[in-house]
Amino acid sequence: MTFAMGPALLFCPADRPERYRKAAARADAVILDLEDAVAPGDKQRARGAILAQVGSAGEEPELDPSRTIVRINPAGTEEFEKDLHCLAHTPYRTVMLAKAESADQLRALAGYQVVALCETALGVLNAPAIAAAPNVVALMWGAEDLLATLGGTSSRTDDGGYRAVALHARSTVLVAARAFGKQAVDAVYVNIPDTDGLAAEAADAVASGFSSKACIHPTQAAVVREAYAPSDADVAAAAELLDAAAEAGSGVFRHHGKMIDGPILKHAESILRRAGQKT
Repeated sequence: MTFAMGPALLFCPADRPERYRKAAARADAVILDLEDAVAPGDKQRARGAILAQVGSAGEEPELDPSRTIVRINPAGTEEFEKDLHCLAHTPYRTVMLAKAESADQLRALAGYQVVALCETALGVLNAPAIAAAPNVVALMWGAEDLLATLGGTSSRTDDGGYRAVALHARSTVLVAARAFGKQAVDAVYVNIPDTDGLAAEAADAVASGFSSKACIHPTQAAVVREAYAPSDADVAAAAELLDAAAEAGSGVFRHHGKMIDGPILKHAESILRRAGQKT
């Protein structure tokens, strides 16, 4: 199983069906949120909204299943079981498991592609085992819930950067995902007006190896997309480098005064993939 959604994944409260289409139009994929974005008393109504937009037999759902993720409540909770009952009557088969903490939890989601959200201390600690689960297609990390489980008060310092413990979790989840051939989704940027900060963080996500970044507001999607879209100059340079590699044959070679080896070629291939070109 592969996960090809992104790079801009936009959360949408599941109890706000009037926003579904707007979210889909602004982002690469929509995350219908049945967890934190929905108050406890509104969760059943949110599930009803998902069911209502699916339509009757033979009709196309309002949202494209290949571009839709449903964030469900944590495993072992009553709401989790209700979420699964709802999903069984929909075409949506990609879910985001909130507060994923063990590989055992993934067994209840057989038949679904799972984005495991590691946002607790135990979830981060068990990220490698979670990433190894066959039905997991991606890992995502969450900063604020993580700090809450640690007894902290904020994931960021006064200058807007992440605290060391948050950076450790971010790196741990990324490395665990990629070690098992799964994709990695970077956490949301909660300061909505700060588009410069989001752009810098999204650029770092690209450079670090995250395949996508989650957004909480429609305006953030364009910023993330721009960060993931390589410039024409970058694409041209990458293509030129790979052509030079093909001409040079195997091994290390010199290109524009620099020594080029395998890892650098992989960087060039990544640029072309993000540009939608085959390598």
